[in-house]
Amino acid sequence: MFFAPTVLGLARLRHRLFLLCFSAGNYYNQGEIRKKELLQSCDVLGIPPSSVMVIDNRGKAWIYKKRCSSCALPSRDFPDDPGVQWDTEHVASVLLWHIEENGINLVVTFDAGGVSGHSNHVALYAAVRILHSEGKLPKGCSVLTLQSVNVLRKYISLLDLPFSLLHTQDVLFMLTSKEVAQAKRAMSCHRSQLLWFRRLYVLFSRYMRINSLSFL
Repeated sequence: MFFAPTVLGLARLRHRLFLLCFSAGNYYNQGEIRKKELLQSCDVLGIPPSSVMVIDNRGKAWIYKKRCSSCALPSRDFPDDPGVQWDTEHVASVLLWHIEENGINLVVTFDAGGVSGHSNHVALYAAVRILHSEGKLPKGCSVLTLQSVNVLRKYISLLDLPFSLLHTQDVLFMLTSKEVAQAKRAMSCHRSQLLWFRRLYVLFSRYMRINSLSFL
């Protein structure tokens, strides 16, 4: 929904990608459905099931990569709920485990605005900010944050490109027409979330075509 240009851009550069999702999206009791949809979407974007980890608030982490006792990360503290503030230190500890376990050298996440302002998005930024500022990230591991833009820029699609070129500080990914179609196919996998306003989002949001990011 937000990161397709970055995912496809990094894949274009031959990077190996992992996806860590801190919630199964169970706010409407659709967690099982949404996990399957996420896997389908990742497959379209070129991320295999073995590189996907979903933390399910109803129990232990839902992991395809490995099955081991150390993978049973505590997960009941990350409910899919914008009204609940996730514990920043707890998010940071889980994130650091995932980084070290998989030898990650680049973390891509939200900025302080969380794109949509969702508190769970903001919690991820706060956690990675702590790891970065306290020097806890492994040597050589960088962090890119996705730039949040105002509502007008958010919904003018490719017309936002001049603004993005002017305001991007570090990295800009823009999709080709073929890649845009791929991103739309990935988004269409999330059938349980495709309400009318999200269908409009797919058509008009610049995040389906453009990502501007900054290094911490």
